[in-house]
Amino acid sequence: QVQLEESGGGLVQAGGSLELSCAASGSGLRIVAMGWYRQEPGMQREVVAVINNGGGTSYADSVKGRFTITRDSGWDTVYLQMNSLKPEDTAVYVCNVRGMKPRYSGGFEAFDSWGQGTQVTVSS
Repeated sequence: QVQLEESGGGLVQAGGSLELSCAASGSGLRIVAMGWYRQEPGMQREVVAVINNGGGTSYADSVKGRFTITRDSGWDTVYLQMNSLKPEDTAVYVCNVRGMKPRYSGGFEAFDSWGQGTQVTVSS
């Protein structure tokens, strides 16, 4: 069982900053990648930033230079530092974690887990 606990988010004025965090828990997890996606009402979910187990990162063009994704040394918590926020960044931000988890019958199986989402609202 993989559990994700998100925190952060809230209301901020344009130009302000927020930090999101997402902690993954579960026995024997081998995390391959952690990332943040966002979704506005009636729109498709879009990737914001992803960090892989090699430390490589990728960002949506719209957030490059403003957002930074990092992970802790234990490789079970991912952070998204959001600076210079714009009203168009308003969305529900959702954490995603992918990797391998132990099977009850032995060995490992892939998992792809999503958090509940946290609202980020940027006022103009």
